[in-house]
Amino acid sequence: MQQTTPQTADAAPIEEADGASDYRLIGLIVACALFMEQFDGTVLTTALPTIARDFGVRPPALSVTVTSYLLALAVFVPVSGYMADRFGARRVFCAAIGVFALGSLGSALTNGLEAMAAARFLQGLGGAMMMPVGRLVMLRTVPPRDMVSATSWMLVPGLLGTILGPPLGGFIVTYMHWRAIFWINLPIAMLALVLVSRYIPDVRAQEPPVFDAVGFVLSAVALAALMVGFEAAGPIHAGAVALLPLGIGVVMALAYWAHARRHPAPIMDFALLRHRNFRLSWIAGSITRLLQGAQPFLLALMVQYGFGFSAARAGTITLATAVGSIVMKGLAGPVLRRLGFRRGLTLMGAAGTVVYATCGFFSPAWPEWAIWGVLVLAGFLMSFQFTAYNTIAYDGLSSEEMSRATSFYTTFQQLTLSLGVCMAATILQISTAAHGVQHPQLRDFALAFWIIAAISFTAIIPNLAFAPDAGSRLTETE
Repeated sequence: MQQTTPQTADAAPIEEADGASDYRLIGLIVACALFMEQFDGTVLTTALPTIARDFGVRPPALSVTVTSYLLALAVFVPVSGYMADRFGARRVFCAAIGVFALGSLGSALTNGLEAMAAARFLQGLGGAMMMPVGRLVMLRTVPPRDMVSATSWMLVPGLLGTILGPPLGGFIVTYMHWRAIFWINLPIAMLALVLVSRYIPDVRAQEPPVFDAVGFVLSAVALAALMVGFEAAGPIHAGAVALLPLGIGVVMALAYWAHARRHPAPIMDFALLRHRNFRLSWIAGSITRLLQGAQPFLLALMVQYGFGFSAARAGTITLATAVGSIVMKGLAGPVLRRLGFRRGLTLMGAAGTVVYATCGFFSPAWPEWAIWGVLVLAGFLMSFQFTAYNTIAYDGLSSEEMSRATSFYTTFQQLTLSLGVCMAATILQISTAAHGVQHPQLRDFALAFWIIAAISFTAIIPNLAFAPDAGSRLTETE
């Protein structure tokens, strides 16, 4: 197996007899970081109503604790590729895990919405480096034919965080205290630090480009202003408050666009969009992730406020999507070999959106097994899409483009996830205010599900634009 750069002497050797153990071990180690991120996000979503009561705020306002984390990801992910190229993947990975753990500690000690948002932002700063750097290591060490399998090895253990999050979060909120949610991250972070320092190769660029400081400032201000504007758009806030940050965001985004066209190594390189697979995966994946971001936020609130379920019971329902996701991971490779990327993404994407829209029809009259069935199928179909998008996006890119592509793709991945949460919260706020009630009702949740699902369905257009043989070399067998 070829690597872009050699491992440093202090990195433990990884078995390379047939290449299989190499990518599996790296995938499992990267999965430790993914586990923390997924676990933290799903646990917090289940606990939002309880935290809202403790902080004395309306539940939709707690979306700021989700979006502040995603905002930090969107702002700092663009520099992750440069940091890994400049300082080495292992060192940056370890630092990111430490910052994430520090943010978890701060979240556990907060007593108000503003402090919680700040601590979550710090967590996001660590998270901004963890997954892009881990993915970069995989892209530079795993052969194309093993990439689908390697992605599954990374995502399957990571999904344990999604599976364990809802029921454990419900148990903690019901029988303990929500602050324990954040204490759990600390021992996991310690284990991840040991594994990364021992086994992750210290891949880096031989000649990293000059840091694009101007581009970083422009992109950071643009992304931050846009996210603040999205968050302020609902009727919980004065409507005019959103106009200023949105305006600043648009102006700074245009300024960055002009800057990036002139800079030889922009921090977010839009020239990558000239690659057809990368461009289509970016467009379709971004549209689809709106639904992925909104669904757990809406579902956790729906089953507690709309159904009147306890946090513990809500947790057992919301884990159904993760069960479907983990089942798909073992089947992604065979399905892609049979259907191909274009047909698979088109069929699975359309079906997944329709199934997710079914969540808008949920009510307490539904038997719990039927709700579980819908959510397992939804998770199954959505999981396939993101395994495929995250694989085909990098097909055809050179090794030199990988770090920029990883930063670019992950930035918009987190931005659209955050935008999905903001859209869901805004729709709930508008619908709740229109009906003159204090808390959202089932009809409000249904409207949010249907609007976002309708937008997500339009991903079928870029999916159909993939070439019939797109990604064929990624599914070849020896």
